[in-house]
Amino acid sequence: MISKIIGILLMISSLTMLPPILVSILFNDQMINAFLGPFLEFLILGFVLWFMKRREKKDLQARDGFLIVVLFWLVISLTGSIPFLNTPNFDISLTNAIFESTSGYTTTGATILQNINQLPPSLLYYRQQMHLLGGMGIIVLAVAVLPMLGIGGMQLYRAETPGPMKETKLTPRITGTAKALWSIYGSLVICCIFSLWVAGMPLFNAIGESFSIVSTGGFSMHDSSFAYYHSQTFDIIAVIFMILGATNFALLFKAIRDKNITICWKDEEYRLFISILFLGCGVVIAALAIHHAYGSAAVTITNSIFTTTALLTTTGLKTTSFHQWPTFLPYLIMILAIIGGCGGSTTGGIKMMRFLVMIKQALRELKLLIHPHAIYTLKINKHPLPNPVLQAVWAFITVFVLSFMALMLILLATGMNFTTAFGALVATLANAGAPIGDLATTFRDAGTFSKWILIVAMLAGRLEIFTLLVLLTPEFWRK
Repeated sequence: MISKIIGILLMISSLTMLPPILVSILFNDQMINAFLGPFLEFLILGFVLWFMKRREKKDLQARDGFLIVVLFWLVISLTGSIPFLNTPNFDISLTNAIFESTSGYTTTGATILQNINQLPPSLLYYRQQMHLLGGMGIIVLAVAVLPMLGIGGMQLYRAETPGPMKETKLTPRITGTAKALWSIYGSLVICCIFSLWVAGMPLFNAIGESFSIVSTGGFSMHDSSFAYYHSQTFDIIAVIFMILGATNFALLFKAIRDKNITICWKDEEYRLFISILFLGCGVVIAALAIHHAYGSAAVTITNSIFTTTALLTTTGLKTTSFHQWPTFLPYLIMILAIIGGCGGSTTGGIKMMRFLVMIKQALRELKLLIHPHAIYTLKINKHPLPNPVLQAVWAFITVFVLSFMALMLILLATGMNFTTAFGALVATLANAGAPIGDLATTFRDAGTFSKWILIVAMLAGRLEIFTLLVLLTPEFWRK
């Protein structure tokens, strides 16, 4: 069954090479062969894997779901690098190509490329499309469009979907839930494209930038990211859709279904997300104003709001070189990126729901110090939080911190200074994309070994660490 489903997923992923081919034809950039080869290779390989096991009809176990998801993300990250390697007159190493591909599909947004403006239009579009597919997850897309994956679909959904509430279903059937998620996601992308286009952005750019904004990815069509456009209107539109992309999609689904937008504000996680966003923006604006970082109040406010939103939502788009901001501000921005957006969204980081649980648990422990025999029930949205969820939250935070520390030490051992290693790891493990330190503009100068460490960090961050680590346990492989 694993072989069969991987084959199906490969055939689906082969179709993602068709839009870049159409873009290549439209712009006549001589890049058709760069995408036609991978299209045929994925299609044939996927068909062979599926055909050999097409009659298998066994129920998937939880461990099968984890294995399929990890295998496919490894495969898609490796095969996604082929168009970069196939591009004529484009000097790129295998490591750099895989880094760029992994960063695209995991919606990290960290790049090793320079002179992005000079890339062929089809390759430029392909980079942005990786964000689009990786944001909601190509496996969730497969569960949505292929009823044949109905058996075991829940296992794939649980292993793929970010956030602590992995059992949440929006509809009775898991395929319906996946379709609902992709409908909301697709609608946000279309609305973002239309908004940027109406505001004056060229349609091709509006499409590419919207893929990055809604997926909270971070790749841009230009080296200077959103600073290229010098437009406060574009910045405001981007901020709005970054916030929407960082909102729990289940919450958006309920708000749309019930035609009641106040549902969002009644949610504790969303209120905490907006509160931290406003607080972060206020602190950054005040600090930049005190240090006279910019010439005008309008520029200070715009750059502060855009950067704080971009990093809290782990999008990583930039309108300014925030790594050069004075005093503590670059580190504050990195800490916001570690927290991330809401659970069940396209963001990275530890997620706002886990942060909320952590705060509530800490407050409960303080109360217990005063009243040791009292019983305090931990509640989220007035509902008691089940013990298994609480345990899973603390386990995730523990593993996240331990993983961060271990990877940090490895990067420091390669010769990176503390600020660069810290920034690079936040950018990759939290899928934030925009670091501080020596790699703030591009990851091209990182050593080969460091890049492979960061590739692992990106995959671990996208799969929320446990999905990847569970494969390394002896219990996973025991019958």
